[in-house]
Amino acid sequence: MNSTEHKIPAPIGNILVVDDQDFNLRLLEAFLTPLGHTVRFATDGMDCIEKVQEEKPDLILLDIMMPRMDGFETAVQLKNNAETRRIPLVMVTSLTEVDERVKALECGADDFLSKPVNEMELRARVNSLLEVKAYHDHMRDYQKKLESEVARRTEELREAFATIKRSSLETIYRLSRAAEFKDDDTGEHIIRIGHFSAAIAKHMGLSEQEVETILYAAPMHDVGKIATPDAILRKPGKLDADEWIIMKQHCQQGALILEDSDSKLLQLAESIALTHHEKWDGSGYPHGLQGSEIPIAGRITAIADVFDALTSKRPYKEPFSLEKSFAIIQESKGSHFDPKVVDAFFAINDEILKIKQEYQNN
Repeated sequence: MNSTEHKIPAPIGNILVVDDQDFNLRLLEAFLTPLGHTVRFATDGMDCIEKVQEEKPDLILLDIMMPRMDGFETAVQLKNNAETRRIPLVMVTSLTEVDERVKALECGADDFLSKPVNEMELRARVNSLLEVKAYHDHMRDYQKKLESEVARRTEELREAFATIKRSSLETIYRLSRAAEFKDDDTGEHIIRIGHFSAAIAKHMGLSEQEVETILYAAPMHDVGKIATPDAILRKPGKLDADEWIIMKQHCQQGALILEDSDSKLLQLAESIALTHHEKWDGSGYPHGLQGSEIPIAGRITAIADVFDALTSKRPYKEPFSLEKSFAIIQESKGSHFDPKVVDAFFAINDEILKIKQEYQNN
């Protein structure tokens, strides 16, 4: 077998030769062109910078002693520029002092060639640096491709998650409406409760994730009403004692519907369904919880639910005015409602009214 049969071909590159002497330019061109390289010329450092900006080479052969801008300053500018710093730079010099070579390295030179240039040495150094550059270019391109693919997959996952989330939330709203329809409500009530509760929670400093979870959990507060007889839900007058006992069971029935879920959203909805009729002073139901024993989401949903009930038409009453509704909320501070939740409610009064207006019953 021929020993050169599997020899890896030498890399071919675009090489910029920088020298103020035409003879040196032509000599290097004569050495490099037969190897397949494309050779361009620059006559000094400033010309080099301009040529590099026009078309970035794969390798620069840079003389040191030149007019206008010498090789040292040229190397510094090239290596300080993020777009050009990775271009291999070979100093071609007649300088032999160690200090000069150290200075060249400090300026960013990757290698040296001594004048007069030896053709075999030139070929070896050029091939070596072009191979290194090709490897770095490959890794750079691979990294960009990988980042692009990761970004694309991430966007696909984000869109898929958003689609699933929209579908899940639509299901939640539709099931919640099933209970609300029994109460002669068009369904906007549950949307208003979610937005009222989220706005209050945000003002009280709950995390973004907690606020979003409340936004979607609070609408399920009355899901237990689906088990309440229509005759009680739609009774135009006051409930008697036995009917009131049945009505109050919707809290526990809602919690039973939502219990034992691994979803944090449904876990919070279960807590809200169970506790949104508890009162700050302990006089609420179903368990007579008092103060901070009532989960914060239950305390927040309580005021949202009451405000919406006060300002909405029900089988047993016409809607109250905003002034009367606000007065009732204020009077219930410290008894029915957590004082801090009441303060938050009134602090975002304009936002509450905007939500109410946006989600009016049709």
